[in-house]
Amino acid sequence: MPAATSHADWTAFDAAAARDADARIVDQFAADPARLERMSVEAADLYLDLSKQSWTTSAFEACLELARTAGVEAARDRLFGGEAINSTEGRAVLHPALRAPIGSDYKALGEPVSAEVDDVRRAMADYASAVRSGSETGATGRAFTAIVHVGIGGSDLGPRVVWDALRPLQPAIDLRFVANIDPRDMAEALIGLDPETTLVIVVSKTFTTQETLANAEVAKAWLAAALPEAGRERHFIGVTAAPNRAQAFGCGRTFAFRDWVGGRYSLWSAVSLSCVIALGPEVFEGLLEGAAEMDNHFVAAPLDRNAPVLLALAQVWNVDGLNRPARTVAPYAHALRRLPAFLQQLEMESNGKRVHRDGSAVTRQTCPVVFGEPGTNGQHAFFQQIHQGPQVVPAEFVIVAKTHEDAPESPLWSNALAQGQALMLGKTTEQARTELLASGADAVEADRLASHKTFPGNRPSTAIVMDRLTPRTLGALLALYEHKTFVEGVIWDINSFDQWGVELGKVLARAILKDVEAGGPSEALDPSTAGLLTRLLG
Repeated sequence: MPAATSHADWTAFDAAAARDADARIVDQFAADPARLERMSVEAADLYLDLSKQSWTTSAFEACLELARTAGVEAARDRLFGGEAINSTEGRAVLHPALRAPIGSDYKALGEPVSAEVDDVRRAMADYASAVRSGSETGATGRAFTAIVHVGIGGSDLGPRVVWDALRPLQPAIDLRFVANIDPRDMAEALIGLDPETTLVIVVSKTFTTQETLANAEVAKAWLAAALPEAGRERHFIGVTAAPNRAQAFGCGRTFAFRDWVGGRYSLWSAVSLSCVIALGPEVFEGLLEGAAEMDNHFVAAPLDRNAPVLLALAQVWNVDGLNRPARTVAPYAHALRRLPAFLQQLEMESNGKRVHRDGSAVTRQTCPVVFGEPGTNGQHAFFQQIHQGPQVVPAEFVIVAKTHEDAPESPLWSNALAQGQALMLGKTTEQARTELLASGADAVEADRLASHKTFPGNRPSTAIVMDRLTPRTLGALLALYEHKTFVEGVIWDINSFDQWGVELGKVLARAILKDVEAGGPSEALDPSTAGLLTRLLG
């Protein structure tokens, strides 16, 4: 049973899980001829097919009832109303305001914020246009031809997935990202760049992030070694919720965002300034418009036709109903290769929690492990496990009908369709034996190999389809996953918008660095950590 503070009624959900755990997906299409229509939905130029999920019609209805009793609709209203739904930090969570049309009227904790958002958006567009036209130049008067984006976590993954997805094959402005504190990351980013034509954008919400500031110091020294002091600050831009710290650090100009913008939800803000410059303001506006369209769908659509809600319920059903603690995401588009990494942070940092909103321990599973690779790469790596391994791992296929103008005649997406079908249908031992005999194997050989070529099947998948990957469809896709993550947090009664699990390691790392500077481990260290430190110090 859930903790007493969880207001979701899991009774019907648990009964459906006990009753239908062994139901075969393929049989449900015959049992319910309207299954595909009932379990698919279109929103913001995306088509979602959840008919290959492991729920019967009655289980599907039980999941919808769970969402109703959890108060998803009321929680959604609080989110868009700017209430303090981040209860542990007393903050609103208002990323939809960042992509709303100019002139909207969002409020955070009662304070109007849309005018400020609009001002920053215009300032970003003006600055980007100036850089792209060459009217904004560096210290020596030369136009910028490259950007080094320095950030980590949400200050890196969001802009990086946008750039990879939408970048032209031959960009006019080269954009490179640095996140890892390993000096190799920065060294690789700076290779071949000219300091006179390079713009460094440092992104940190607090401007205290250890990894980001360390990398920023390296970039600043790299610029200082090659540029005159006069005008050097024009090469160094800060994006932060703490502009005073950015200016003190040496940033010549800053673009601000508020503390109600969570890191992993921040790509819609000035955090994506590098993408606005490298892609163009009109591309970024298209991204915002697609996300806003998904926002409108999420707000207006009934639960049973609501794309983020249905996607969330499929995950809750697999995790809590059928005890499946992992999910794989396979984007069948090379441009979306960073999507699985983006979703790892979005979902696992948001919902990887062990307590309810009141601090009491959860008694159910929350966020699963999320992993993935682009198709068809994943087919030649971990798909073996999801087809024939003992654990059932639900799959999510993100399919782009046309990925490139010169796409081969055989479409990439045919692989995605085949994988979803194979996961559902499987292959019986008798079918495998018959195929072996037909291929010329004798009876002994067929008997020996048939079990190795058996596929259990009855493994669920979801397909998310778009015609083309455009700024609008990318914006809609990322907003879809944001709202999915939010719905899951509501159902699990957890705060999806803090990340205290990130903090402890940071605190201990600072303590260990003091031991490094002192030349050896302190008495406070445990024997294992002390031994490792001693070994690494040499």
